[in-house]
Amino acid sequence: MLRSSAITQGLQRSPNRAMLRAVGFGDGDFVKPIIGIANGFSTITPCNMGLNHLATRAEESLRKYGGMPQTFGTITVSDGISMGTEGMKYSLVSREVIADSIETACNAQSMDGVLAIGGCDKNMPGAMLAMARMNIPSIFVYGGTIKPGKLNGKDLTVVSAFEAVGELASGKINESELLAVEKNCIPGAGSCGGMFTANTMSAAIEAMGLSLPYSSTMAAEDEEKAINAEESSRVLIEAIQKDIKPLDLLTKKAFENAISVVMAVGGSTNAVLHLLAIAKSSGVDLTIDDFEEIRQKVPVLCDLKPSGRYVTVDLHKAGGIPQVMKILLSSGLLDGSCRTIEGKSINEVLQDIPDQPSNGQDVIRPINNPVYKKGHLAILKGNLALEGSVAKISGIRTPVLTGPARIFESEEECLKAILNKNIKAGDVLVIRNEGPVGGPGMREMLAPTSAIVGQGLGDKVALITDGRFSGGTYGLVVGHVAPEAAVGGNIALVAEGDSITVDAENKLIQLNVNELELEKRREKWVKPKPKYITGILGKYSRLVSSSSKGAVTDQP
Repeated sequence: MLRSSAITQGLQRSPNRAMLRAVGFGDGDFVKPIIGIANGFSTITPCNMGLNHLATRAEESLRKYGGMPQTFGTITVSDGISMGTEGMKYSLVSREVIADSIETACNAQSMDGVLAIGGCDKNMPGAMLAMARMNIPSIFVYGGTIKPGKLNGKDLTVVSAFEAVGELASGKINESELLAVEKNCIPGAGSCGGMFTANTMSAAIEAMGLSLPYSSTMAAEDEEKAINAEESSRVLIEAIQKDIKPLDLLTKKAFENAISVVMAVGGSTNAVLHLLAIAKSSGVDLTIDDFEEIRQKVPVLCDLKPSGRYVTVDLHKAGGIPQVMKILLSSGLLDGSCRTIEGKSINEVLQDIPDQPSNGQDVIRPINNPVYKKGHLAILKGNLALEGSVAKISGIRTPVLTGPARIFESEEECLKAILNKNIKAGDVLVIRNEGPVGGPGMREMLAPTSAIVGQGLGDKVALITDGRFSGGTYGLVVGHVAPEAAVGGNIALVAEGDSITVDAENKLIQLNVNELELEKRREKWVKPKPKYITGILGKYSRLVSSSSKGAVTDQP
């Protein structure tokens, strides 16, 4: 017998029941658990345009298994559309809006559980923040990855379009070739197809046990994704019966497992920011230094875009996240005692998965033949980032670079200089005042980094910023520099032409200026006026924490 819904306990004769009757409750439904379906559907982005179908399948399945589903909407922002514009400042902010909206709807209506369905980058961490805050039985259903675009026999992703702009500027392609990439790189529904932020976070959630095995790499348009929504509904009903809650699963070891998986698949730098935020909401003491400690142990096993050859549907065919996890587990790099929303341990979930990847594919490498011997997300510290910064070092040929600083006060300034061919090999580009407070919103910098790669400078310059990078970014780029410029971090004190060293091997990001000179500059520094005073960006800039703490807005 399912427990009575929290909203109807003690309210059997209450007028509240009249409201529920109006939305479809009958006499026998008031003892059933009320399940929220947090639906991120929108036609704003291909990542989310297929979610209504999954919500419908989940709703039907929840009814079948004895629940009373109540669907409500939440928002999304298309990073791919807003990239390089002022609108991108709303992207990270949307993570907080999604979390707040799910928490508000579920707690206001005293729901017994929630099934969250999301696609674009911030949908996943937003849902996870809400789940941790509410701590009611919860499960996440990923909308699925997009299938690769095709052009001249090559796989394309959204990053292909951004890189093509740089190739056009350098004369490598013409306008018609650029248009061909644009028309072919995104063939249908689903989240960006490489191991970018959406697929990285879906993999992390699967690793932490709050979504079902294999679900994080399924294609959005395949029938197995709809079946996954149905199966997730059944599992959620069972979790309510067993009273399995998110905070039972989101332990320190579970976060360490997620970080190990992110390293193994070559995931996005944004995973650092989002996992720190989710850990905070979960009451777990996770720090930026934990990522570096795990990086030293866990190799990159998967050859995935943006720096590798394959896309996420290829990873799925090769065995998906369960295969990656089993390799790590067999090598002592995963904690098998952590539990999942199914009530099983990781050991039990992976029991029948082979210890080694299958022959005839090279998407997933064996532990003794990795793509890289160490993880790819390096935490760099130094006088330019006293609280730390994040560098994605997979695929780079020049891990150490010392060069003159080229200062830009915004992403637009930097992109203009790149497209005008004002950047030279050896330069260290500094984009500042794009942090959580200063941006506000910590914009991603896919446009300038892709333009750099497109012009053939990807291995010849470094780029550092207090903003973020897209999961599609690669090269010698360092983001999340903290403290940020807007709060007086040393990145605010860098002058044009200063020598900067970026050393991924020794985890160093250093401004080669003596402390006496820096102190003189610090005395002259004036805190910039906020770019936004009112509205959500004004509110966000007043509330948001440092990126080294997850850029959260619900800090005490």
